[in-house]
This record gives sequence, structure tokens and C-alpha cells, in this order.
Amino acid sequence: MKENMSCPQCGAPITPGTEECKFCGGKLVQQQVNQGFQQPQSEYVQQVQQQQPANVAGINPVWPARSKIAAGILAILLGGIGVHKFYLGKIGMGIVYILFCWTGITAIIGLIEGIIYLCSSDESFQLKHQVRIG
Repeated sequence: MKENMSCPQCGAPITPGTEECKFCGGKLVQQQVNQGFQQPQSEYVQQVQQQQPANVAGINPVWPARSKIAAGILAILLGGIGVHKFYLGKIGMGIVYILFCWTGITAIIGLIEGIIYLCSSDESFQLKHQVRIG
């Protein structure tokens, strides 16, 4: 009989006998692992957990899926007006880019950020911007 258990910190599914969560890296207390109790979760969280492979510790399964390549291209082409910031969910920074777009400095920064996005590893991009690669 296979028990359905979840991590108490992030709600990700765990297998019996594991000591650390694959998603958040949190240490699991032996009592919590053995109790076989799963807290109720929303359907969206359960669907994301079933679709997302657990390959990187610290990646939250409910973070929005974004493309690193799309973010990099948006930053290079439209970085002067902050489109890449809006795409990554950083609305405040996007507004700052719009306010200062007339200076041209935001275009240079956007070009540099686009190159950094494209050259960074998937794991570091996901953790820095709190998104999943999708």
C-alpha cells in the first residue's frame, strides 16, 4: 500500500523514508514522514506537483512558468521600456524602466540583463527570479 504524503513546508509530494524535501530542501522530521498524513491542497498545486519534475532543490512548484529565452530576447529588444521586467512579474521595476526610458540608460541595462539571462544556468535563473522554466 503506497501512502500519499506531502512536505509540511512546501506541500510537495514525498516518498516514505526520505529525510529531505526534493523541492524546498527542508529537513523532514521522522514523525512527519511516518504519519502518512496529507494536508488538503488546492487542485492547482496538486496539478503542478504532478507535472513538475523534482530536479532542483529550492524551486517552488507553484512559481509561474516562464521561459528564460523569452525573457532574454525581450530584455535585448524591448529592455528600454522594461517589457522583460513585466514578463518576469516585477511590475515595480517595469514601471521604473518606463519612467526612465527617455534617458537611454534603461536600454543599455536591458541589453546587459538580456545577455545575463541567456548566459545563466536554468537553476540560477529560476531561483533568482522565482519562476519555473517552462
